Amino acid sequence: MERRILLKLLATIGLGVVSSPFSVDAKVVDQSRGIEKGNDRAYWVSVLDKMAAPILDNISEQQLRKRMPMLVSPTFDSRDPGVGYLEAFGRLLSGMAPWLALPDDETVEGKLRQKRKKQALLGIQYGVTPTSPDYFTWNKSSQPLVDAAYLVQSFMRAPKALWDPLPVEVKANVTRELIDLRRIKPNESNWLLFAAMVESFLYKIGVDCVREKIDYAIQKFDKDWYVGDGWYSDGNSFSFDHYNGYVIHAMLVDVLRENLSADAKYRELYDRAYKRMQRYGHHLERMISPEGYFLVVGRSSTYRTAAFQPLAQLIWDEKLPEGLTYGQLRAALTAVKRHVYVEQTFDKSGWLTMGLVGDEQANLADYYTNAGSMYITSTSFLPLGLPADHLFWTTAAEKWTSQKAWSGERFAKDYYVNY
Repeated sequence: MERRILLKLLATIGLGVVSSPFSVDAKVVDQSRGIEKGNDRAYWVSVLDKMAAPILDNISEQQLRKRMPMLVSPTFDSRDPGVGYLEAFGRLLSGMAPWLALPDDETVEGKLRQKRKKQALLGIQYGVTPTSPDYFTWNKSSQPLVDAAYLVQSFMRAPKALWDPLPVEVKANVTRELIDLRRIKPNESNWLLFAAMVESFLYKIGVDCVREKIDYAIQKFDKDWYVGDGWYSDGNSFSFDHYNGYVIHAMLVDVLRENLSADAKYRELYDRAYKRMQRYGHHLERMISPEGYFLVVGRSSTYRTAAFQPLAQLIWDEKLPEGLTYGQLRAALTAVKRHVYVEQTFDKSGWLTMGLVGDEQANLADYYTNAGSMYITSTSFLPLGLPADHLFWTTAAEKWTSQKAWSGERFAKDYYVNY
C-alpha cells in the first residue's frame, strides 16, 4: 500500500515515473510545498510554485542578484548578463499573472497565492527602485525591451492584482523605465511586438504612446509576415520553430485587445488574429504524441512548454476552437508537463536548468540565453487563472488527437484555413 502511494506521489510531482492521464492519484501531501496532491490542478500549482519560489522568495527580500546563479549559454554574446534578472522576473510573472489574479480564499492554494502575490508586488517595487540591490538592468543593451514586454504582459493579464495595488511612486518608476526604452530600435522580427506591447500598456494607463510602433508591428504580422494556416513568419524569412508560441500569437492578440478602444479598425484585426491563434492551437494539440511528448524543433528549445502559450491562452480565455475540448487539453498538457518538469529540470537549489530536461543539454541554449530566459516556460500555466471548479479542471480526462489516431479510433480530419 505504501509503495503504491509513493509511486503515485512521484508521478504527481513529476519524478521517476509518468502516470496515465486517465488514472486518479492517491491524495497525498507534498510537505515541502504544502499542497495536497490528487488532481491535475494541484500538480500544475506545485510545479509553477516550485519554479517561482526561488525568484519570488529572494526578490521580495532584495536578495535575487545575490543568490540567483546567472549562468549563460556556452555561446553567450557580449551583452551584460545582469539583464537576466529582469528576464527571470518578467517572464515568470507573465505566466503566473492569471493565477495571481484569482480572488483570495482560505484554501491551501489560496494562502499560497496570497503569499506569492505580495512577493511579486515587492519584486516590481525593488526592480524599478534605483537604490535597491535588486534594481533591474534597464539601460544596458537592447534586451530590457524584450523582458519589459513580458512584465507589462503580466500587468495586462492581472491589472487588479499586479498594477492597481502598486504605490503611486512605484507606478511612476515603472512608467519612467518603460518610456526610456523608446531609445531601443527593435529588430525586424518578433521584437516589433515587444515595443508594441510596451506602448500599448502605456496607452492603457493613460500615457501618450508612440502609436506608430503599435501599428507598424500589427501591419507586419497581419499582412507581410502571415504565411497561412495560422502560422506567422518571424521576419522576412520563415523558420520552423516555436516562436509563434513563445511570442507572436499571444502578444499580437494582447496588443490588439489593449487597443480596441483606440480606434474601430482594431476590431477586425483582433478578430482575425484570434482566429489564426485558434487555428495554431489545433496544430499544437496535434504536436503532442500519444505518450505526451511534443515536437522539439528550432531555436530556443530550452524554453520548454512556452511553446504551448497560445493553447494555454485559448483555454484561459474560454475560446477553444471547434474540435478541442477541456478534457483532452488538460490531459494532454498535463502529460507534457510530467515529461518536462522532472528532477533534473531543476538544480539542487530549485533554479531551472539551462536545457530541455537537464544541464546535459545546455548546448541547446542560444547566444542570447541565460538562466533568466528559462522562466518564459511559465506561460504554459495560464489555465491556472481559471478557478478550481471550472470545467477545464473538473471535466473527465479525454484522449487527445494523437492517442485516438494511433489506437485506431475515429478522430477529426484536419484542413487548412484561409484567414
